[in-house]
This record gives sequence, C-alpha cells and structure tokens, in this order.
Amino acid sequence: MSAPTAAAPSNPSAQRPPSSHRPPSRSIHSLADLGLLDKEHPERGASVRALTLAALGVVFGDIGTSPLYTLRECVHTAEHGGPATQAGILGLLSLMFWSLTMVVTVKYLTFIMRANNHGEGGILALLALVPEKLRAPQGQKVGWVAVLVLIGAALLYGDGIITPSISVLSAVEGLETAAPGLKRAVVPITCAILIGLFYIQRRGTADVGRFFGPIMVVWFATLFGLGAYHIVEYPAVLQALSPHYAVSFFLHHGWHGFVTLGAVVLCVTGGEALYADMGHFGTRPIRLAWWLFAMPALVVNYFGQGALVLSHPEALENPFFSQLPTGPLTYALVALSTMASIIASQALISGAYSLTHQAVQLGYFPRVTVKHTSHETEGQIYIPQINWGLMVACLIVVLQFQKSSALAAAYGIAVTGTMGITSIVYYVVVRRNWGWSRWKALPLVVLFLCFDIPFFAANLLKLFEGGYVPIIFGAAVFSVMLTWKIGRSLLAEYIVKRSPPMDEFLAGLHNRLVARIPGTAIFMASNSGRVPPILFHHAQRIRVLHDTVILLTVVTEHVPVSDEDRRLEVQDLGEGFYRVVARCGFMEAPNVPEILHEAAAQCGVPVDFSHMTYYVGRETFLASGSGKMGRWQEMLFAFLSRNAQPATRYFGIPHDHVVELGTQIDL
Repeated sequence: MSAPTAAAPSNPSAQRPPSSHRPPSRSIHSLADLGLLDKEHPERGASVRALTLAALGVVFGDIGTSPLYTLRECVHTAEHGGPATQAGILGLLSLMFWSLTMVVTVKYLTFIMRANNHGEGGILALLALVPEKLRAPQGQKVGWVAVLVLIGAALLYGDGIITPSISVLSAVEGLETAAPGLKRAVVPITCAILIGLFYIQRRGTADVGRFFGPIMVVWFATLFGLGAYHIVEYPAVLQALSPHYAVSFFLHHGWHGFVTLGAVVLCVTGGEALYADMGHFGTRPIRLAWWLFAMPALVVNYFGQGALVLSHPEALENPFFSQLPTGPLTYALVALSTMASIIASQALISGAYSLTHQAVQLGYFPRVTVKHTSHETEGQIYIPQINWGLMVACLIVVLQFQKSSALAAAYGIAVTGTMGITSIVYYVVVRRNWGWSRWKALPLVVLFLCFDIPFFAANLLKLFEGGYVPIIFGAAVFSVMLTWKIGRSLLAEYIVKRSPPMDEFLAGLHNRLVARIPGTAIFMASNSGRVPPILFHHAQRIRVLHDTVILLTVVTEHVPVSDEDRRLEVQDLGEGFYRVVARCGFMEAPNVPEILHEAAAQCGVPVDFSHMTYYVGRETFLASGSGKMGRWQEMLFAFLSRNAQPATRYFGIPHDHVVELGTQIDL
C-alpha cells in the first residue's frame, strides 16, 4: 500500500520527447517560433504584407466559404420556399451587410481583440484575464465565469464538427449544377474528402500552410469578380447598403423575420476565429486582411448573388454556382470551392487541437497525446484522439443530413452561443481588469448582445431540425471539462491534507533512521510548499532515500509564455533536498529532463544524470457514494483518469528510470 502522489499537477503541460540537447521547450505559434513574429507586437517581426497574406489563409477560411450556402438558406427561410421578391432580397442583403459590419468589424476587430493575454486571444485566453476569485474552483464549485467559458469552449468543438461537414458538402454539391447525374456521388465524394483531410493531419501542416494564403487570395478575388459582374448587370441591388431595408424586412415579415436570423447568422460564422487566431499574426495584419480582402469580397459576392436571383429567379436553387454558366468553368469553381472549404476545415480542426492543448494545460481536460508535427514550428501539433473523434463525428453528420441545406439547421447554435459568452466575459474583464465604469462598459456590451442574443435565440428554434447536434456534442465535452476540473481540485485538497510541511519532515528525517544511497531522486509535487505524499510514505516505510532529492513542481500560469526571469526557481532545503519550481505559460510545453538540465547548468543543482530515479504515483478512484464528488461524477472522473496519457510520457520522463506506486482514493 502507498500514499497518493501528485504525479501530474492539475495544470499539466504537453508532451515533448526527452532530449538533453535542446533548451527548455517553448511551444508557441508557428510564426513566432520561426522568428517571423514578435508576440507582443507581431507586425514588427515581419512585413505586414507577409503576415496579412498568412492571416488571409488561416483566419478567414471559415467566414470566407459562407457565400457557398448563406444567401440560399436565407431566401428559402424568409420566403417559405416561395418566389423571391425584390424587397425580401434587399432586406436580407441589408441584414447580412450590417451583421458583418457590427459583429465582425465593430465587435471583434475594434473591441474584443483589445482583450488579449500577452498577445493571445480566444475564449480560454480571455478566461485567464478574469480575476482569480471568479474562475478558481473551490471544492465542488467552479466560478460562474469559468462555467460560462467552458460552455463556450465546448460549443466550439461542436463548431469543429459542423464546419468541415457543411463546407465540404456545399462545395461538392456544385457538381449537381454542372451535371445533375452526379447527385448520388455528392455524399460519397464528401466522405472521401473528409477521410483524406483527417488522415493527412498526422503529417502536419508545415508543408501545405504556405499555400493557404495564395489559394485564399484567388478565392476572394473570384468572389469579388463574380459578384461585381452581376452587380453591374443589376446595380439597384446596392440599395441594400441602407439599414432602411433591414428594418423594413422585419416590419414586413414580423415573427418570420426573426426566424430568418437563424440563416442570416451563417454570414458571420467564423468571426470568433478572428479573435482566437490573433496570437498567430497580430491585430494589424488581421484587420488589414479583413478590410482589404475578406469583407469587400464577401459583401460584393453576396450582393452579386442577390442581383443574380432578382434578374434570374431560377438561380435561387444554388445562387453561388449559378454565377457562372454551366460548363468547364463550373467544374473549375467547384474545384476552387473545395480547396477553400478544405482550408476552412483545416483551420477549425487545428483550432480544436489548440483549444484542447490550452484546456489540458489550464487543468480543464485530461492529458492527451500531443505530437509536434514540425521540427521548426513547435506550434503545429496533432492530437490523435481529437482528430479521429472529429472525423467519425463529421462522417456521421454528413451521412445523417445528406445535404448542406439540411445541415445548415445544425449550424449557428454553437457559434452564436460562443459569441454571446465572449461578450459577457469581455464585460467582466473591462470592469474588473481595466477599471471601466459601469456606464462606459454596459452600453457597449448591450450593443454586442443586441446581435448575439437574437442570433442565438433564432438558432434555438432550429434545435429539433438539427441544432441538437452541436448541443449534444458540446454537452458531452462540457461534462468532461467540468468533471475533470472539479476532480483535480478535490484531489489536490486530498493531497494537501496528507502532505506534511517540509520543515517538519526534514526535522524528523533523522528520527526515522532513513538510509541515504548514491544518486538522485525526483519526486513530482503539485504543491510547492509541502512534502509529496509519496515521498513521506517512501521515507516512513522503506526508510531509504537518495543523496540528492529534488521536489519538482511544474506550474502552468495564466499567460501564454512565462517570463524568462522567473521561469525557474530553485531552493536548497538542506539535507540534500532541493525544491525546483518550473513555470510555463499555457501555450508552452515543458519537458522534465530538460528542466533538470537547466536547473543543473544555471542553478547548480547537483543532479546525477547517470543514477537518476523518478518517483510517480498512480491513483485508483473508488467512486463510492461516501465521497464529496458523488458516485456518477467520480465514475466519469475515474474513467477519464484511467484513459489519460500517463504522466511519465506526458512530461517526457524516461520510462526506464521510473518507480510507480499506486493508491486507492475516494473523492
């Protein structure tokens, strides 16, 4: 029997293969690692032109493929399947234009992107800016802000299922326009493309990433050219730039106008990616890419599709592909659309990896296998469990819904839910962190919510038409994240209660008649102020310790990158004991052997690398009804703990130098 140990602190770090020749890992985003990007001021590290091109390929893939299906779904919803009227089309175009303007340009690019955590954006980075007392778990309770953020993060996983499915499916459906006989081949081709897309993820995106930007330039240029051509033929469509038509649309359609918002929101899906990806490129390149390329192309193409539908009502069946005459050009547009949709899907898949990586390091997700797919670019990672899970989910969704028009009903709830949560958490940050007055912060957030809440409510009406898909998936992910956070918090409390203070332990060391043998022992410790239970048990029962004992604590801070000046802290405790505290940011991937080499080289810790033993513990959770956690929640936590990646592999600890002891715990 043995005592429990904190083999994996509640905020663990990602796996890195052990190596004594590399400096400590600092897993940042690709452009930063290549020397192209200054994290605080990215536009200073490389030409704005290069960063803008790269941002166009990575950031705007999702929102850039929305013209494939958005106007078609809006018209079908607004007109009940009947003929499109000029007033209806102009009203829809006005709603789409002002949604793009207010949600993307004003909300995200002007305000939300100012809330960055040392250059990093995204909903988990935003959580890190919230005061500790509002997000820190206390026993079985997690702060309400943290719960909101976990819901938003879980919904993003649902978005990661819907986006690849609807993007690729809608692009391949263009074959029906060119050759109606190929209708039966659409779903099999879509599934084949999705399988191939997920299969190549393990190879990484280093080689194909440089092509994303140029392809998206061609894509947006095509959108602009096609739209401009049809606007010239029907210039009256430009009247929709006036908000008057959006207001008139609601006055005329009433309740059904509100329902139509569930389709209008499709034009702003991907807006959250602008915020999440700001750490890759910086705010200025993203804003330039939006103003100079993405928004003009999107607005012109939407208006061009509207002009086409008004002048040729038969084009309503598929207005995007009807912009070109049927023939070879249609096949070329299908090919370009498929490439663009793959890029959009790639961005969401990579985003799921990054989100999981951050959630693991912040203690909201079990340890998973994190593989770095590039020797030069540490930010490019691959997580097999997430990859194959997303692939299976995408295939099920495509086979279930068959058509992008049916799948569109499932799209929107996840995105709008996350957008609304981002607005609420942003209010907390500007009030508590920036010191804004209520009268300064409240009107701004109310303005945001005036778009977020109606969009979300309209999408909730599609819950039973397919909207349940991201809800179910998000609920499962949320349960995992919340259970893991609470379980780790209770486990930490359990360990603290059974961990004596270090001074008492050292004072009684001689009384226990503990023998000392040559070599170095490393004990992982989640609490840097107390003795790990496994060390206390080892000394009390076995009565043998190495000459040098290192208590290693890995602390994941709520910043993307730790400060070099306080990255490593070493304390000589006497009696051959040393406490080493290694700090890392939630975007970094520390490796235990590398940390020890740094501690020996820079801080003089006497590490005997030829005679080194790592002591780790493995807990078995009983899941009885007597613990604080409850039977079912502890059963889930026990299942997650059993299937999490072992701490030894996760921290890059050589398996042939490990002694592992287990214990039974009832939380």
